[in-house]
Amino acid sequence: MVLLLLSVAILVVSGFIALLGRRSARIATSIGVGGAVIGCVIGLIPALGVLLGGEVEFLHLAWSVPYGSFFVQLDALSAFFIVVILAISALTAIYGGEYLWPWRDKKLLGPPWFFFDMLVASMVMVVLARNGVLFLMACEVMALSSFFLVTFEDERESVRVAGRTYLVATHLGTAFLLVMFILMGREAGSLDFDQFEKLSGTPKAFGGASLLFLLAIIGFGTKAGFMPLHVWLPEAHPAAPSHVSALMSGVMIKMGFYGLVRVLTFLGPPPLWWDGCSSASDCHQEFSVCCLR
Repeated sequence: MVLLLLSVAILVVSGFIALLGRRSARIATSIGVGGAVIGCVIGLIPALGVLLGGEVEFLHLAWSVPYGSFFVQLDALSAFFIVVILAISALTAIYGGEYLWPWRDKKLLGPPWFFFDMLVASMVMVVLARNGVLFLMACEVMALSSFFLVTFEDERESVRVAGRTYLVATHLGTAFLLVMFILMGREAGSLDFDQFEKLSGTPKAFGGASLLFLLAIIGFGTKAGFMPLHVWLPEAHPAAPSHVSALMSGVMIKMGFYGLVRVLTFLGPPPLWWDGCSSASDCHQEFSVCCLR
């Protein structure tokens, strides 16, 4: 866990240094790209270790944020997504260095590299977070970072429209997730994910697991671009710089899939209508294979 948090710290620090050196395109690019690649390589080490059968790692610290705690955990599911996040982020950072270089006389390159490194760090924190407040904070950083990357060419009207559409859509998704976490926290007595496990098979005065499932589908589905919640996707991806579009389509929208799978592990055996299984036993078996193993 220490190496993974060091990876996140390197990404954040390199982003800030690139921002401070924004008047020098060479410094901003070198720090932004170099920090992203180094941070990604360091983070891959513990993630691959857990994915290959190593022990689950976690860190749980008290936090002054109301209802929050700094609770992070690296299990097999998180490790799988982190390997994908860091591998693709390193490659897109290298490509992005060449892609943005022709803009060096037209725009400051510090800000886009700051937001790129923050986007990568926030995606790692999304899959590590085991507290609702920490999870939503990481999602918010991810949303804002990607918004500023999408609107890199903000002098174009089409880019500004795409950015506004994306910002509204992603925050509507977050609103549904906020309601979902509030309901889960009220029932479990905590916003820590390990307490959500007790929700499985328990009665719920607020409408049951199906309501949580619908909130998760809308919230995470908006972020993942599920149809018909994908209104932002056809506009945002073409507007973004090529390396950002690759990172968003290859990794960022997958955070919606991760969140949905993670929440399903809290809700127990799903009703038949959730996935159209022919029987309750088949439904339970498919859920176990997909989400719990």
